[in-house]
Amino acid sequence: MDTTGHTVTITINKNQYQAVEGEILLEVARREKIDIPHLCYESSLSPYGACRLCMVEVVTCGKTEMTTACTVRVHRGLEILTDTPDVIRHRKILLELYLAEAPHSDVIKAMAIRYGVTKTRFLKKIVTGDPLLGRCVLCGLCVRVCNEIMGAGAIGFVNRGPYTIVSTPFLEENPACMGCGTCAAVCPTHAIGIEDTGEKRIMRSWSGTPVEMIRCAGCGGYIGPKPVMEYARSRIDPVMAEELQELCPACRRKQVTR
Repeated sequence: MDTTGHTVTITINKNQYQAVEGEILLEVARREKIDIPHLCYESSLSPYGACRLCMVEVVTCGKTEMTTACTVRVHRGLEILTDTPDVIRHRKILLELYLAEAPHSDVIKAMAIRYGVTKTRFLKKIVTGDPLLGRCVLCGLCVRVCNEIMGAGAIGFVNRGPYTIVSTPFLEENPACMGCGTCAAVCPTHAIGIEDTGEKRIMRSWSGTPVEMIRCAGCGGYIGPKPVMEYARSRIDPVMAEELQELCPACRRKQVTR
C-alpha cells in the first residue's frame, strides 16, 4: 500500500478496511482478498473498464449505483457492495457473452463455472483465420501495452462488429514487433502464442512475425529478442560497457566480479 497519501476508512460488504485516499478500489479488494472478477485491469496501464466484469454497487445516502471497481477511486466514507443479487446477475450475463466471444478459452470457462454458468444462450463467435483461436475477449490489454508501454504499435483491432479480432495490420508479419512478449504477459485468457526456436522468436498469434534473438558472447545461450535488447540499452544511463552488452546476466556477473 502507498503510505504517502492519507489513510481513510472505507466499507466493503459491511466490513471496514483501511485504504489510501485516491487509490483504485479494485487494488484494495485484491489486497484484502475480496473476490471481484476482472479481465481488462492491469496496474501498469490506466483503467478504462472495458470488460465490465468488476461491476460493484456504490452506496450513497442509502441508494446504490452500479459502476466498475477499476475506475472507482477511494475516498473517505466510500461504501461498496460486491456481491448483491443485481451484481451477480450482471456477471452471469457477461460471462455468457464471453463464453460466446471466446468459446475455446479455458480461463473464461473456469470463471463462468464459479458463477454456475456452464453454457451460453448467445451465438458463439466463429471467425475464419482467428489468430487467437477463439480465446480472445477483446479486452484490449495487449493492444494498449504494445502502444502505451512499449511504443511499438505492432498490433491493433482489425475489422468491425462481430468480426473484430486483434492482429497485425493486414494480417501480415510486422517488423515493428519487438518480440518482447509483454502482450502475452498481460493477456488474461492466455490467448497469445509465442515460440522460441533458437535464433528466432516466432510471434505465432501475430501472423508468425519472426524476431531475431541475440546470442550471449560468453556462454552461447540466447539472451532475448534483438529489438528488446537494443531498446533497453538505449535507455540505460550511464551506458553499459561495450564488453558487457553482448553477455547474458549470468556471464555479466562473472565478468564484473573477476
